[in-house]
Amino acid sequence: MKPLLKFIERIEPDKKKSPFLHTVYDGFFTFLYSPKTVTEGGVHIRDGMDLKRTMVMVVLAMQLCYVFGTYNIGHQHFHALGIHHGFMEGVHLKLVYGLIALLPIFIVTHVVGLGIEFFYAGKKGHPIEEGFLVSGALIPLIMPPDLPLWILALAVAFAVIIGKEAFGGTGMNVLNIALLARVFVFFAYPGTISGDEVWISGTEILEDGVRYGIEYGWVFGLFDGIFQGMGLDTFGSGGSVADHFTGATPLALAAKEGWVQYDLAGEPVKGVLAHYSPAQMFWGAIPGSIGETCKPAIFFGVIMLLVTKIASWRVMFSMLIGAVITAMGMNLVAGFDMGTFMGVPWQYQFYMGSFFFAMAYMATDPVTAASTNTGKWIYGFLIGSIGMIIRVLNPAYPEGWMLAILFLNVFAPLIDHYVLEANIKNRLSRA
Repeated sequence: MKPLLKFIERIEPDKKKSPFLHTVYDGFFTFLYSPKTVTEGGVHIRDGMDLKRTMVMVVLAMQLCYVFGTYNIGHQHFHALGIHHGFMEGVHLKLVYGLIALLPIFIVTHVVGLGIEFFYAGKKGHPIEEGFLVSGALIPLIMPPDLPLWILALAVAFAVIIGKEAFGGTGMNVLNIALLARVFVFFAYPGTISGDEVWISGTEILEDGVRYGIEYGWVFGLFDGIFQGMGLDTFGSGGSVADHFTGATPLALAAKEGWVQYDLAGEPVKGVLAHYSPAQMFWGAIPGSIGETCKPAIFFGVIMLLVTKIASWRVMFSMLIGAVITAMGMNLVAGFDMGTFMGVPWQYQFYMGSFFFAMAYMATDPVTAASTNTGKWIYGFLIGSIGMIIRVLNPAYPEGWMLAILFLNVFAPLIDHYVLEANIKNRLSRA
């Protein structure tokens, strides 16, 4: 590694003559190697775990969500076309289709976001900040797979410029950047993130009232040649969406029909259970945002973040408590009527939607969350409670955690302020 290090150090641009090139160089150098700067004078401890590597650990914790999300994009697409229904059928086709759908979203997010970061760093003459490493990894996971790329670019630019750079850059933002990108899409272009169709990739062509799948282009044709030579199924030329198919998410079904409604024979005819089983929802083989459906993949990330002590367990646990208590209260008010959204058994509220993803990666953002230990308990509990109220009682929003977290982001400094004031009063009283 020493020859590589020496080579990289030799090509370092002059900071005064080429400030932008030096900023780009510094960003890549500090990504490859931990900074060698130390405290001048006195005793110091040099740690290889800087902010950039802390961010990388969070990104690594999301990788199972990326793998499953990629596959599920393909699975939902072929399920809509009425072929390869089994989750493990047509694995190669589903992986390739999902990858081709996800890559443009990932690339546009990082080109726009990092481009803005590089520009501001060059203009200000400081090193590239690490904050977008996590935001750039989160944004693709919380978007629909068929989101138009130009809308995604606008959302990322808005979130980074207005949400972060306007406040001074990484560590100075008041609101979570990834959620700000999603909320921009939700309010500016609601048709692209609401409804049943947006969660299924490749069913956008409408003719005579019939939804058709995409006509596979030359990229898929290249893979068809490979698969045909291996004796595997191919993409073909596309097809129409199967009769009676719905791309409705469990949350959309719960809002309209509740958890389950039975006919006289005891068979589920309406509600979530008429379309999806608890196992499907737990493992994530359902329509939804790219990275939010698979609970085991999210739990892997939760464990990794807790073991490395990067995320706060207080925020996670208190958010869970707040959501459970609120959901139980709604069950009591609804008289345990499972034909209503309020009557959905409290434990199944966590099978639907993005609670665990929001809890692991959004609510625990150390920049926008409360900082004091007591404040973290209050902050997490309020997110869990308010998010559940928005989800169930406000029909305008398909999910509540986005707005609840952004709302509490704004109040986090106030929560910390009153916690500190209370601590000061208690200490003065003891003195």
